[in-house]
Amino acid sequence: MAIMNHEKSLELFERARGLFPGGVNSPVRAFKAVGGTPVFLARGEGACVWDADGNRYTDFLGSWGPLILGHSHPAVVAAIAKAAAAGTTFGASTEREVELGEAIRAAFPSMERLRFVSSGTEATMSALRVARGATGRSKLIKIDGGYHGHADMLLAAAGSGAATLGIPGSAGVTAAAVADTIIVPFNDEAAMAAAFAANQGQVAALIIEPIPGNMGLVPPKPGYLAALRRMCDREGAVLIFDEVISGFRAGPGGAQGLFGIRPDMTCLGKIVGGGLPLGVYGGRADIMKVVAPEGPVYQAGTLSGNPLAMAAGLAVLGQIDANSYKRLESLGARLAAGVKAAIAETGVPACIQRVGSTFTIFFCAGPVTDFASAKRADSRVYADFFHGMLDRGFYLPPAQLEAAFISLAHQDTEVDSFVSATHETLAALPVLR
Repeated sequence: MAIMNHEKSLELFERARGLFPGGVNSPVRAFKAVGGTPVFLARGEGACVWDADGNRYTDFLGSWGPLILGHSHPAVVAAIAKAAAAGTTFGASTEREVELGEAIRAAFPSMERLRFVSSGTEATMSALRVARGATGRSKLIKIDGGYHGHADMLLAAAGSGAATLGIPGSAGVTAAAVADTIIVPFNDEAAMAAAFAANQGQVAALIIEPIPGNMGLVPPKPGYLAALRRMCDREGAVLIFDEVISGFRAGPGGAQGLFGIRPDMTCLGKIVGGGLPLGVYGGRADIMKVVAPEGPVYQAGTLSGNPLAMAAGLAVLGQIDANSYKRLESLGARLAAGVKAAIAETGVPACIQRVGSTFTIFFCAGPVTDFASAKRADSRVYADFFHGMLDRGFYLPPAQLEAAFISLAHQDTEVDSFVSATHETLAALPVLR
């Protein structure tokens, strides 16, 4: 295990603390969940990143999911450079918007009509406004532990009941802002049925990550998503799949293609923007017709459909096909099998959960089926594991309840090295001493 110098990162963090709250521009980057000083990254290529001190890491974070091709893929870099040379922004329509929109709809037929925005948060907040406008209803159902961006109405935490009205999960969010948000545990059909029964005729939408990635990677139980589809049909509520993470990651048609469930609306981001800031929301044509300028639901964005993001998205989608997903599944299965063996051999209380190229190593006995069981994972042990892997040259999410990602740039040898480092790190954890 190499001893890494982080002098430049330490210096940059001290400067950043005088500029940004917590020294960062997004909270999880601060390493508060794992301790220590955040690493400042300087460049990336293929499956690797280098920090400001020149330390090299094999990257299993991939900018939180969008880099399915790896860092600085030549086709994506060339597309962005070509687009930039022609103009970085216009605030007007371009041909690339139409081309990327058509490519998305071909992969996600449920998105009969769609609208580009600039982030996943914009996509989810806009989709929910549209659902409310289309139904004339006010209440929303979300999953306990499901993260859909930082819009006020979605920053709600669960109460003690199986299905409760939301209470604010962040300072600055008023009780009124989340009063119409209902929280229900993931993978619990009975709790969802109870929530609908208690609010008959009032629920505008149910928004859910079909494969949650923000309580760690938690797969849906067999039949669960189909049950939600039936409930929404029966109650006249809009079923919204937040596929910002799983879109083009779980498969060419996202989780809805993988599980064969057609939502009424879908939110996308990350991969579809090629790693540049981009979000998309869309769905049934009869729902989307309420969006301005066609309908009364207002939503706008000066930089929506940015030419660079359109070019990057088109370049990425042009590089992935059925063989790409077979390769990602092979890499994911290889990694998961190796990690499971390392856990068994070292006796560390942990488990790995995976769907395709997305995975989480939970430091608790599995399976993890919802947010309550995810929170049983020992974040202190994960912190030790994270830093042990970082010292061995592997970059993972700096928090226990997050997902890690494999890219097409990873090779079998890099996955095997990850497994070996995992075994070595697990064996050295203080929990075993």
